[in-house]
Amino acid sequence: MSEPTSGGSAMPKAPHGPFRPGDRVQLTDPKGRVNTVTLQPGKLYHSHKGSIPHDEILGSPEGSVFRSSGGTEYLAFRPLLADYALRMPRGAAVVYPKDAAQIITMADIFPGARVVEAGAGSGALTCWLLRAVGEHGLVSSYERREDFAEIARGNVETYFGGPHPAWRLTVGSLEDSLAEADVDRVVLDMLAPWECVDAVAKALIPGGLVCAYVATTTQLSRVVEALREHGAFAEPYSFETMLRSWHVEGLAVRPDHRMVGHTGFLATARRLADGVRPPARRRRPAKGAQAPEEPTPMD
Repeated sequence: MSEPTSGGSAMPKAPHGPFRPGDRVQLTDPKGRVNTVTLQPGKLYHSHKGSIPHDEILGSPEGSVFRSSGGTEYLAFRPLLADYALRMPRGAAVVYPKDAAQIITMADIFPGARVVEAGAGSGALTCWLLRAVGEHGLVSSYERREDFAEIARGNVETYFGGPHPAWRLTVGSLEDSLAEADVDRVVLDMLAPWECVDAVAKALIPGGLVCAYVATTTQLSRVVEALREHGAFAEPYSFETMLRSWHVEGLAVRPDHRMVGHTGFLATARRLADGVRPPARRRRPAKGAQAPEEPTPMD
């Protein structure tokens, strides 16, 4: 069942300017610990380091510093989408910001694009896609589980401040419920994306792109081989991204002890024109992909 979420033609705007009632604000202490509060007149932010009246924050510009009753200073900013995505209520696991950035870039999600997403999960990637396509694009999200769909809907509408006019959410599997045609991009964030390859090929325009996000090498192998065997796609490109932050304190410059390593693999492939077969691959396959040679009988 397809249900548009738009409640009007106006594009939700990211908040800016002085803090207002209802704004989410991140209060960061001197040790870098972050607490997110929703501003309401007359309320107090409480911690073991004292309290800060919401009324003191309201009307102040972003980047202001507030001192708690216990003497601790807190820096106040509205959360970025990367902050919101990592702290949103979850049903399914969220797509990490480093992978969302790669999907937007390597899948070439552009303003005005018609994008199909499966599945919606908790709505983190949906928020990134909606920001990329803008009010003149369309993101059609398919989610098999109704409980996940409701979590995604709540997270997306909370972030944008209401229904987004460019978003359509469908509860159902992509291969059974896909109604869109002539789409520019398809993003598959699901357990078995190889099951959708035929439906994706029918929906994509020639030159369109499919991007699969999977967690394991087994999933990566199956989806890449399915794209190759289908015949409607150019040679897939597979990769992963690792992110390492650095400690910089004067001349003490070194990698941090912790890093965001493997979170998922990405595989992208372009849709060929109808009736065109991909050129034969000329790369020598790895030895492990070849059948072992029969031993030569000895005299």
